[in-house]
Amino acid sequence: MQPKFLAAALTLALGLTHGGLGQAAGDPPARATGKRPAAAQAPAPASASSEDVLARTVFQALVGEFALQRGDAKLGSDAWADLAVRTRDPKVIARATEVAGFASQYDRALELSKLWLEVEPNSVPAKQAQSSLLVMANRLDDLAPQLAALLEQDKPNAGGNLLHLNRMLGKVNDKKAVQSLIDKVAAPYDNLPEAHFAMAQAAASAGDNLRALTETEKSLQLRPGWETAAIARAQLQARQSAQTAVDSLTDFVGHNPNANDARLTLARLLISEKRYDEARRHFDQLIASNPDNPEVIYPVAMLALQQGDLTTGRIQLEHLLKTDFPDKSTIHFFLGQLDQEQKKPEAALAHYRQVTAGEQYVAARSRASQILMQQGKTDEARALLRDTRTSTPAERTQLVLAESQLLRDAGRHSEAYIALDRALAAQPNDTELLYEAALTAERIGKTDALEAHLKHLLALKPDHAHALNAFGYSLAERNIRLPEAQELIAKALTLAPEDPFIMDSMGWVLYRQGKLPEALQTLEKAYRIKTDPEIAAHLGEVLWTLERKDEARRILLEAYKAHPDNEALAGTVKKLLP
Repeated sequence: MQPKFLAAALTLALGLTHGGLGQAAGDPPARATGKRPAAAQAPAPASASSEDVLARTVFQALVGEFALQRGDAKLGSDAWADLAVRTRDPKVIARATEVAGFASQYDRALELSKLWLEVEPNSVPAKQAQSSLLVMANRLDDLAPQLAALLEQDKPNAGGNLLHLNRMLGKVNDKKAVQSLIDKVAAPYDNLPEAHFAMAQAAASAGDNLRALTETEKSLQLRPGWETAAIARAQLQARQSAQTAVDSLTDFVGHNPNANDARLTLARLLISEKRYDEARRHFDQLIASNPDNPEVIYPVAMLALQQGDLTTGRIQLEHLLKTDFPDKSTIHFFLGQLDQEQKKPEAALAHYRQVTAGEQYVAARSRASQILMQQGKTDEARALLRDTRTSTPAERTQLVLAESQLLRDAGRHSEAYIALDRALAAQPNDTELLYEAALTAERIGKTDALEAHLKHLLALKPDHAHALNAFGYSLAERNIRLPEAQELIAKALTLAPEDPFIMDSMGWVLYRQGKLPEALQTLEKAYRIKTDPEIAAHLGEVLWTLERKDEARRILLEAYKAHPDNEALAGTVKKLLP
């Protein structure tokens, strides 16, 4: 037993023997049941000594605490309930009530709380304990008188106590019953804004938004500058009309310029409505008055980055690192992205290495490996990925995909396929791995593996547009089973009708079938949407076949100038423009 429990038990026992008991020493222990504890027994013979009482009390207290330490809540509750009935000491009854509640023996705990109030009729802790137990036992009908009495007994703090009601009743599932209860106990305090706000919160939880809004308005009429109520009103209004909520908060902060929480809520609401310039003005005011508040600095940084203001975004992110912002890993991730985009690989790598947890962890490790790869450190990049800890299959998949991408970038396609195939052995139904394995198999000429992976993937997800497209395009590229290829691509196109790459596949299979006008129309549409080098290669070849060689030459050369490293485009240029 922990020394502190032994000390507590001894202190309690000594207090009982020296401070007086509700019964004489030597009484037999009462049987603890779910029924109301029996009254104290008749006095024992006078020969019983105080040492006997002390020993017996200490022993029973120790039995109860030892049982709780071992996780035997029932035995612990039995021991303390028996001791409470024998001693009628309020400290013992309080502990017995607490233990019974912990053991979810709510009937026993409620009976003990009644005993406690018999011994100490005016005890506020006893009344509070009884109220809490009625909540846990879901006996709301019995709770109203208790709450009313507690509120009446503590009138100077009625406002704060009313605000606490919804928190106290938060775990009750019947929200309509909670609303009815709070309406009943708050009604006598109609002159207090907290009463109306408590009723509003209960109504909102019960789905009664109109009533919630009405009561919130009443609370603001009684206390016009109450920021919490103004924010709650806006949140209720936003369920119906974001503009009404914006207007409401704009008016409130106009009359209460130092209401920073309301202004922050307004700024966030404006962001959700994509009104970035207006949001930025409010954030600027918040930064001016709260220069070190992470809750303000973070959204300011994100908004600045979103608007392309990289200087402000960087300044605020670096400032966040000096505050108590809890998620420093996310800040390092964003700073790493900024450095990577601004061609500062070493600085980016340093930030990515400081991402040690959170949602960005795997992404940061993947980006760090890309930088190492670009520096020619392929093995170090792979080791970084393999040393990355993961906790979910999705994270493991992302790491394998990152490693395979590194290997493909290094021209090591066979090794990339081996890495993907090994991962599929452990996660055979992972659709992302199946798709990447199929594409990689095609690059190394494993067409049987390509088809096997795509068929498996489509069996799992028949409407996977990109898998349908990849399968159909592979057949068209090999100039085999063209009707099947067209059917696959057509299905993909119905799923993603504006995807230029699927359009490109359709144009290419039409070309393979000799349907040149339809192929040209489809490829021109795809190229208008996306000036991709491979689409340019296909479009150029169709134009060349149609004897529109000047147009073909122009498109191919323009694309080649912009994408000289694209293998497909380079092959077409070499074939048509030697």
